[in-house]
Amino acid sequence: MIDRYPQDARHAVIWLHGLGDSGAGLAPLVDALDLPADLPVRHLLPDAPERAITINMGYKMRGWYDIKSFDDPVGRAVESHVRESADRIAALLDQLVAEGFAPERILLAGFSQGGVIASFTALRHPARLAGLLCMSTYLAAPDALLAEMSEAARSLPICYMHGIYDDVVSLSMGWDAKNKLEAAGLTLEWHEYPMRHEICRPQLDDIRSWLLARLAH
Repeated sequence: MIDRYPQDARHAVIWLHGLGDSGAGLAPLVDALDLPADLPVRHLLPDAPERAITINMGYKMRGWYDIKSFDDPVGRAVESHVRESADRIAALLDQLVAEGFAPERILLAGFSQGGVIASFTALRHPARLAGLLCMSTYLAAPDALLAEMSEAARSLPICYMHGIYDDVVSLSMGWDAKNKLEAAGLTLEWHEYPMRHEICRPQLDDIRSWLLARLAH
Protein backbone atom coordinates (compact mmCIF):
# COMPACT_ATOMS: atom_id res chain seq x y z
CA MET A 1 0.00 0.00 0.00
CA ILE A 2 1.18 3.50 -0.80
CA ASP A 3 0.76 5.84 2.17
CA ARG A 4 1.60 9.48 1.55
CA TYR A 5 1.47 11.15 4.94
CA PRO A 6 2.51 14.80 4.83
CA GLN A 7 3.29 16.61 8.05
CA ASP A 8 0.26 18.20 9.74
CA ALA A 9 -2.27 16.32 7.55
CA ARG A 10 -5.74 16.50 9.08
CA HIS A 11 -7.61 15.01 6.12
CA ALA A 12 -7.22 11.63 4.44
CA VAL A 13 -8.36 10.11 1.16
CA ILE A 14 -8.41 6.36 0.52
CA TRP A 15 -8.10 5.64 -3.22
CA LEU A 16 -9.18 2.22 -4.50
CA HIS A 17 -7.93 1.03 -7.89
CA GLY A 18 -9.66 -1.00 -10.57
CA LEU A 19 -9.27 -4.62 -11.66
CA GLY A 20 -5.70 -5.63 -12.51
CA ASP A 21 -4.28 -2.33 -11.34
CA SER A 22 -2.57 -1.38 -8.06
CA GLY A 23 -2.24 1.49 -5.66
CA ALA A 24 0.88 2.55 -7.52
CA GLY A 25 -1.08 2.55 -10.76
CA LEU A 26 -3.55 5.05 -9.33
CA ALA A 27 -0.88 7.30 -7.83
CA PRO A 28 -0.47 9.45 -11.00
CA LEU A 29 -4.11 10.51 -10.57
CA VAL A 30 -3.30 11.86 -7.12
CA ASP A 31 -0.27 13.69 -8.52
CA ALA A 32 -2.29 15.20 -11.37
CA LEU A 33 -4.77 16.75 -8.92
CA ASP A 34 -2.01 19.05 -7.67
CA LEU A 35 -3.80 19.83 -4.42
CA PRO A 36 -2.61 23.00 -2.66
CA ALA A 37 0.36 22.66 -0.32
CA ASP A 38 -1.47 24.57 2.40
CA LEU A 39 -4.05 21.76 2.56
CA PRO A 40 -1.93 18.75 3.48
CA VAL A 41 -3.87 15.56 2.77
CA ARG A 42 -2.85 12.01 3.57
CA HIS A 43 -3.39 9.73 0.57
CA LEU A 44 -3.66 5.98 1.09
CA LEU A 45 -3.65 3.70 -1.96
CA PRO A 46 -4.07 0.07 -0.87
CA ASP A 47 -3.55 -2.91 -3.16
CA ALA A 48 -6.32 -5.42 -3.77
CA PRO A 49 -5.32 -9.06 -3.18
CA GLU A 50 -4.37 -11.25 -6.09
CA ARG A 51 -7.15 -13.69 -7.01
CA ALA A 52 -8.32 -15.77 -9.94
CA ILE A 53 -10.66 -13.74 -12.16
CA THR A 54 -13.18 -15.91 -13.97
CA ILE A 55 -13.79 -13.57 -16.93
CA ASN A 56 -10.03 -13.50 -17.55
CA MET A 57 -9.80 -17.28 -17.94
CA GLY A 58 -9.04 -17.70 -14.24
CA TYR A 59 -5.73 -15.84 -14.40
CA LYS A 60 -4.66 -14.28 -11.13
CA MET A 61 -4.48 -10.52 -10.86
CA ARG A 62 -5.23 -7.86 -8.31
CA GLY A 63 -8.96 -7.66 -7.80
CA TRP A 64 -11.24 -6.62 -4.98
CA TYR A 65 -13.59 -9.43 -6.07
CA ASP A 66 -14.05 -12.02 -8.78
CA ILE A 67 -16.20 -11.28 -11.81
CA LYS A 68 -17.89 -14.39 -13.13
CA SER A 69 -19.90 -12.75 -15.91
CA PHE A 70 -20.36 -9.34 -17.48
CA ASP A 71 -23.94 -10.22 -18.41
CA ASP A 72 -25.32 -11.47 -15.10
CA PRO A 73 -25.73 -8.68 -12.50
CA VAL A 74 -25.11 -11.15 -9.66
CA GLY A 75 -22.02 -12.58 -11.34
CA ARG A 76 -20.63 -9.11 -12.01
CA ALA A 77 -19.44 -8.82 -8.41
CA VAL A 78 -19.06 -11.93 -6.20
CA GLU A 79 -20.75 -10.68 -3.04
CA SER A 80 -18.66 -12.63 -0.54
CA HIS A 81 -15.49 -11.09 -2.01
CA VAL A 82 -17.07 -7.63 -2.01
CA ARG A 83 -17.89 -7.96 1.67
CA GLU A 84 -14.38 -9.20 2.49
CA SER A 85 -12.81 -6.25 0.69
CA ALA A 86 -15.26 -3.78 2.24
CA ASP A 87 -14.37 -5.14 5.70
CA ARG A 88 -10.71 -4.57 4.89
CA ILE A 89 -11.34 -0.94 3.93
CA ALA A 90 -13.57 -0.45 6.98
CA ALA A 91 -10.66 -1.66 9.12
CA LEU A 92 -8.43 0.91 7.40
CA LEU A 93 -10.98 3.60 8.25
CA ASP A 94 -10.94 2.47 11.88
CA GLN A 95 -7.15 2.60 11.85
CA LEU A 96 -7.18 6.19 10.59
CA VAL A 97 -9.65 7.20 13.29
CA ALA A 98 -7.46 5.53 15.92
CA GLU A 99 -4.54 7.59 14.59
CA GLY A 100 -6.48 10.81 15.12
CA PHE A 101 -8.29 11.44 11.83
CA ALA A 102 -11.92 12.37 12.43
CA PRO A 103 -14.35 10.35 10.24
CA GLU A 104 -15.74 13.58 8.73
CA ARG A 105 -12.23 14.33 7.44
CA ILE A 106 -11.81 10.98 5.65
CA LEU A 107 -12.97 10.51 2.07
CA LEU A 108 -13.34 7.29 0.09
CA ALA A 109 -12.71 7.28 -3.67
CA GLY A 110 -12.56 4.48 -6.21
CA PHE A 111 -12.35 3.69 -9.90
CA SER A 112 -14.34 0.79 -11.43
CA GLN A 113 -13.99 -2.17 -9.01
CA GLY A 114 -12.52 0.26 -6.50
CA GLY A 115 -15.63 2.40 -6.78
CA VAL A 116 -17.79 -0.62 -6.02
CA ILE A 117 -15.88 -1.23 -2.78
CA ALA A 118 -15.75 2.45 -1.88
CA SER A 119 -19.52 2.82 -2.19
CA PHE A 120 -20.27 -0.49 -0.46
CA THR A 121 -18.10 0.55 2.49
CA ALA A 122 -19.06 4.21 2.80
CA LEU A 123 -22.81 3.61 2.55
CA ARG A 124 -22.64 1.16 5.46
CA HIS A 125 -20.14 2.98 7.65
CA PRO A 126 -21.65 4.01 11.00
CA ALA A 127 -19.96 7.44 11.04
CA ARG A 128 -20.43 10.15 8.43
CA LEU A 129 -17.41 10.47 6.19
CA ALA A 130 -16.19 13.52 4.28
CA GLY A 131 -17.45 12.12 1.01
CA LEU A 132 -17.71 9.29 -1.50
CA LEU A 133 -16.26 9.65 -5.00
CA CYS A 134 -17.06 6.91 -7.51
CA MET A 135 -15.61 6.83 -11.02
CA SER A 136 -16.82 4.57 -13.83
CA THR A 137 -18.50 2.10 -11.52
CA TYR A 138 -21.70 0.41 -10.37
CA LEU A 139 -23.36 -0.96 -7.21
CA ALA A 140 -22.82 -4.42 -5.76
CA ALA A 141 -25.70 -6.16 -3.97
CA PRO A 142 -28.08 -3.21 -4.55
CA ASP A 143 -31.04 -5.12 -3.17
CA ALA A 144 -29.37 -5.15 0.26
CA LEU A 145 -28.71 -1.42 0.27
CA LEU A 146 -31.85 -0.20 2.02
CA ALA A 147 -31.59 -2.75 4.81
CA GLU A 148 -27.86 -2.24 5.36
CA MET A 149 -27.35 1.47 4.71
CA SER A 150 -26.28 3.41 7.79
CA GLU A 151 -28.11 6.46 9.08
CA ALA A 152 -24.88 8.44 8.61
CA ALA A 153 -24.96 7.71 4.87
CA ARG A 154 -28.09 9.80 4.45
CA SER A 155 -26.05 13.00 4.71
CA LEU A 156 -22.95 11.66 2.94
CA PRO A 157 -21.69 13.88 0.08
CA ILE A 158 -21.61 11.61 -2.98
CA CYS A 159 -20.24 12.19 -6.47
CA TYR A 160 -20.48 9.75 -9.39
CA MET A 161 -18.57 10.20 -12.65
CA HIS A 162 -18.89 8.13 -15.82
CA GLY A 163 -17.76 8.00 -19.43
CA ILE A 164 -20.47 8.18 -22.07
CA TYR A 165 -18.61 5.67 -24.26
CA ASP A 166 -17.49 3.32 -21.48
CA ASP A 167 -17.35 -0.17 -22.99
CA VAL A 168 -16.34 -1.94 -19.74
CA VAL A 169 -18.88 -0.53 -17.30
CA SER A 170 -21.66 0.83 -19.46
CA LEU A 171 -23.14 4.24 -18.84
CA SER A 172 -26.46 2.53 -18.14
CA MET A 173 -24.86 0.71 -15.19
CA GLY A 174 -23.74 4.03 -13.79
CA TRP A 175 -27.20 5.47 -14.25
CA ASP A 176 -28.68 2.40 -12.58
CA ALA A 177 -26.47 3.03 -9.53
CA LYS A 178 -27.53 6.68 -9.51
CA ASN A 179 -31.21 5.78 -9.69
CA LYS A 180 -30.94 3.19 -6.92
CA LEU A 181 -29.13 5.61 -4.62
CA GLU A 182 -31.73 8.29 -5.24
CA ALA A 183 -34.51 5.75 -4.65
CA ALA A 184 -32.88 5.06 -1.28
CA GLY A 185 -33.26 8.74 -0.44
CA LEU A 186 -29.68 9.81 -1.14
CA THR A 187 -28.57 12.89 -3.06
CA LEU A 188 -25.58 12.75 -5.37
CA GLU A 189 -23.69 14.86 -7.84
CA TRP A 190 -23.42 13.31 -11.32
CA HIS A 191 -20.95 14.00 -14.13
CA GLU A 192 -20.64 12.50 -17.62
CA TYR A 193 -17.66 12.83 -19.96
CA PRO A 194 -17.06 11.95 -23.63
CA MET A 195 -14.62 9.14 -22.78
CA ARG A 196 -14.36 5.38 -22.40
CA HIS A 197 -13.30 3.45 -19.27
CA GLU A 198 -10.69 5.98 -18.20
CA ILE A 199 -10.10 9.33 -16.55
CA CYS A 200 -9.93 12.48 -18.67
CA ARG A 201 -8.49 15.95 -18.08
CA PRO A 202 -11.81 17.78 -17.60
CA GLN A 203 -12.76 15.10 -15.08
CA LEU A 204 -9.54 15.72 -13.14
CA ASP A 205 -10.50 19.36 -12.80
CA ASP A 206 -13.93 18.36 -11.47
CA ILE A 207 -12.40 15.83 -9.06
CA ARG A 208 -10.04 18.49 -7.73
CA SER A 209 -12.85 21.00 -7.19
CA TRP A 210 -15.08 18.44 -5.52
CA LEU A 211 -12.31 17.21 -3.21
CA LEU A 212 -11.34 20.73 -2.18
CA ALA A 213 -14.96 21.51 -1.30
CA ARG A 214 -15.16 18.37 0.85
CA LEU A 215 -11.77 18.76 2.52
CA ALA A 216 -11.80 22.48 3.24
CA HIS A 217 -13.51 22.09 6.63
